[in-house]
Amino acid sequence: MKAILLDKSGTPDVLKISDIPEPAPAAGEVLVKLHYSGINYAEILSRKGLYGWAVERPYVLGMEGAGIIEAAGEGVDASRVGETVMIGTQYGCYAEKIALPENRAIPAISHYSMEENAAFAVNFMTAWVSLFKMAKMQPEDRVLITAAAGGVGTAAIQLAAKLGCEVYGMAGNPEKIDLVTSLGAAGAVNYRDENWAEKIESAGGGFDVVLEMVGGDIFKKSYDLLNPFGRMMIAGFASFNLKKWNPFSWYKTWRDMPKFDIRSMAIKSVAVMGSHLGYLLDKPDVMQAMFDDLKAFVVQHDIKPVIGKVFPFEAAAEAHQFIESRKSVGKILLKHE
Repeated sequence: MKAILLDKSGTPDVLKISDIPEPAPAAGEVLVKLHYSGINYAEILSRKGLYGWAVERPYVLGMEGAGIIEAAGEGVDASRVGETVMIGTQYGCYAEKIALPENRAIPAISHYSMEENAAFAVNFMTAWVSLFKMAKMQPEDRVLITAAAGGVGTAAIQLAAKLGCEVYGMAGNPEKIDLVTSLGAAGAVNYRDENWAEKIESAGGGFDVVLEMVGGDIFKKSYDLLNPFGRMMIAGFASFNLKKWNPFSWYKTWRDMPKFDIRSMAIKSVAVMGSHLGYLLDKPDVMQAMFDDLKAFVVQHDIKPVIGKVFPFEAAAEAHQFIESRKSVGKILLKHE
């Protein structure tokens, strides 16, 4: 079968189509024929050899997708064959088919398209855990979302707005700002404007919850905007640009990485938190309970993923380049024939 087997790190050009054996489901597993695969920034870091959660090469990239169960391993209810599912896992989705534990093949949201199911799991679970489980977001909160036009950002804007929060977003151009406000944000600012912090604070003060995904000056200024008892959730580091071959990039990466000072947090009475969904995969009961709550909320409020662009599977390198260009919005998908 066709798959993108990552056997070395490098530029997007290392993403080549390989022909590998079709997997067979082991006991407790299902075999899923993928229709779409989602692309996450973590996979770009993995391609560069910079992602700590990546498995040892060679391996097939891809943490999420959507498709139809084709076969069931021993111990799996055979009635699941033919079921449409979304997938959340560690690797293996840049392929025509994937065999994985059945609890990672999640029944699709019935009124979503196959594309929307493929775009849902990682971004929406990240936003849900960040805002609801960690930051304990409440309807009266004033909320700031950085990188608001991306996959996690567009999910977070919708979730916070539907809860009833006053939500503000940050994005890098007028088109992205228009998207953010169309999703329910009360306002948005361009992070390229050096006075963005003053402008957004003048619109109503500081923030009770910040979902931060950029790092560098964005992190520092967002932290300064926290109200007393404010909660900042770190869910990414988009300014990360370490190049192993360039020692000058090492210092910049270290300088821009979010850093925390307990004394400063105590003086401000604020919290800074982090989470990584991947390390919760071995706690299926915890993940299932969170997913059930998330699904109920998005169904109740008619929330759907924002899909920015769909690339053919063979154009995975082009899709990675597109995301790295910072021109993308929402979720970027690969379509399997």
